[in-house]
Amino acid sequence: MDISVLGPFRATLSGVPVHLTAVKPRKVFALLALQAGEVVSVASLVEEVWGEHPPRSVQTTLQTYILQIRNAIGAALGDGTERAALPNGVKSVLVTEPGGYRLDTHGGLLDAHEFDALSSAGHRALHQGDWPGASSYFGRALALWHGRALADVQCGSLLEVEATRLDESRMSVLQRRIEADLRLGRHHELVGELSGLAARHPLHEAVHEQLMLALYRVGRRSDALSVYRQLRRCLNQSLGLDPSPSVEHLHQAVLDSSPRLDLDARLASAK
Repeated sequence: MDISVLGPFRATLSGVPVHLTAVKPRKVFALLALQAGEVVSVASLVEEVWGEHPPRSVQTTLQTYILQIRNAIGAALGDGTERAALPNGVKSVLVTEPGGYRLDTHGGLLDAHEFDALSSAGHRALHQGDWPGASSYFGRALALWHGRALADVQCGSLLEVEATRLDESRMSVLQRRIEADLRLGRHHELVGELSGLAARHPLHEAVHEQLMLALYRVGRRSDALSVYRQLRRCLNQSLGLDPSPSVEHLHQAVLDSSPRLDLDARLASAK
């Protein structure tokens, strides 16, 4: 079973989608999918679906949802050789364990795991000064995304935490990819992307800092200063804060046309 959570939630068996549309069974399935290969306790599933107010019939109702998920998996499996290869049929995919359930993908891919692996490789390349490698790994990791994590699932408390964690990780990887691209002298290509990010995240200082640097390096010093003023105004109005020391130092360096902002020729040659 291949699973996608970096965008709409999808599960497929040999390319055949596992169709499950009911809201609460999809929550159960999504939580099992995010922790594929691990036992998810009944208590966790109950918390995700009902929070602090489960119904009296919670055990029976949860078992009904598990049956619905197994039926959907069975429909995707069909009656072919794949089902015949499973010793316990669909119960070999969605396994009952003491105290909970475990989704066994039988070697299938989870895009969140692939994202983590590519991101880790990107961070290693970044730390080693391999800017082209870092940009490539981070770019491949980001290409796995197709919207907000679990975009079409009505997340409860546990799934919301996981979705937020994944979205924050995506933003961090995006910043690192842009950092590598700045090191490679790709300023002209980055201005448009960073301008869009700054508009969507008006209080995100790191994004504005990168935009200021890219604008400065393409000869748009006045625009870089305008970005600083806009960020300062938004921070003051929304949070009563001034920009961080890092942003302030960059602002002063732009005002001074500091040589330290110029791209190292050796790095530019690595493009």
